[in-house]
Amino acid sequence: MATTEFSWDKSNSQNILLEIKGDKLKLSDDVLISNIRWFITFRWALIVTLVFFEILMLSASNVLTQFGISEQEKWPVAIIMVLVVANIAYIFALDRCKPGKYNSPSINLWVQIIVDLICLSVVVHYIGSTTTPISFFYVLHIALACIFFSTRESLYVTILVCLMDTIVIIVDNFLITQTPLSTLVNNHLLSENARQDGAMLWMFFLDILFFIVWYVVSRLSLIVRAHERHLLDAYRQINQAQVEKDQYAVLMTHQLKSPLDAIRSKINLIKGGYCGDASDGVNEALDKIDSRAQGMSSLILDLLRLERLKDTCLNTAVFETVDIQTTLQKCIEKLTLVANAKHIAFNLTIENFYCKVIPDQLEILLENIITNAITYSHDNTAVEITSVINQRGRSASIIITDHGIGIENKDLPNIFNEYFYSPRAALHNKATSGIGLSIVRIAAENNKLKIKVTSEPGAGTSFTVVFNDIELPDDDDQ
Repeated sequence: MATTEFSWDKSNSQNILLEIKGDKLKLSDDVLISNIRWFITFRWALIVTLVFFEILMLSASNVLTQFGISEQEKWPVAIIMVLVVANIAYIFALDRCKPGKYNSPSINLWVQIIVDLICLSVVVHYIGSTTTPISFFYVLHIALACIFFSTRESLYVTILVCLMDTIVIIVDNFLITQTPLSTLVNNHLLSENARQDGAMLWMFFLDILFFIVWYVVSRLSLIVRAHERHLLDAYRQINQAQVEKDQYAVLMTHQLKSPLDAIRSKINLIKGGYCGDASDGVNEALDKIDSRAQGMSSLILDLLRLERLKDTCLNTAVFETVDIQTTLQKCIEKLTLVANAKHIAFNLTIENFYCKVIPDQLEILLENIITNAITYSHDNTAVEITSVINQRGRSASIIITDHGIGIENKDLPNIFNEYFYSPRAALHNKATSGIGLSIVRIAAENNKLKIKVTSEPGAGTSFTVVFNDIELPDDDDQ
């Protein structure tokens, strides 16, 4: 026995990573927001590190002094407070404020970069602008700007970085005599002029390095974005070709439907004796023709239904709260005659619940699964339909089980693919179109439902439809 779980998230699959504005290719707002939240999380980790550092300075200052690290000011506390307030402001702007001209993901990122650069400049000032490699952390902001902003905007960030680093070095070496928190080079052995000359050389070296990093990373970013643009164009062309193919399929289907209906109508006239008496051989041939025509008619209806479901847009579809027991009863009433023809009984054990779905699509989904259960069941068996409710998780499942031919393990992952049918299914049902479960997949995708399929060849198949955020009848009484 094999079990496979299927889950489709239409909203996530349609997210666009890139957007084109004029001739510029930029990351979409959704991706920027995702990275903003990552930066906020990273900043919380940095805040925790600074808090730990401050506690260490207070509790083990004598030990740290032996390593050349001495406590001077309470600047870490100020930095911590600024970063905490800034993080809260970023979260508030994302979650509480409406997007607008002055509240966009790009502006949010710009504010984060500026605040972070100011805080980093303070850290560089107190730790040592020319005596430690702390200034190289500026490179991180340049690289991030090249990734998330245009080349011009990342250049502005680079210029800002150079300006802030220059100000810190000038303040430390020409305006204020600052004893760094930690030193790798003992500047006390150097004369004042030599120290200032070294600071100027350090500043010049860093500025050149910052611009080199900006140039290299921005060039690489342009190359990557060019490839991403080609991929985006190819994706759109594929989608457009798929739409045109579907439109052509619908057109051809409509054109086939009319002559097929006319053929079946003529067959019924002949079989009814309106065109004269027909021999038994002719009637037998007409029955076969009518059976094949009926199969083609079912295929056409499935194609039309499939394309209608594909066109359903989640942004405009109307979700309503439906009674699952009533919906199942409607499906069973429609399929009772089909089940009776194979002497198949329905065994129902339904505990009622309410779910928010697109009503007609849920009926199509359940009807197709039950139809499959009837079609591939052995005669004189039963189709069992039960519901299982998880009250704590506010979820429920509808389980539809047949006792039929089952599905091979190798075929199970492909059963929801369009026009797929296994050799076992084709032998049992020669009229199969391979579309029925494709319709189920699209309906499940539109309604954000999960489906789990368990099957054993020769023993039967069980389809489990999982519903989230359900309501129970008892909720209305409370």
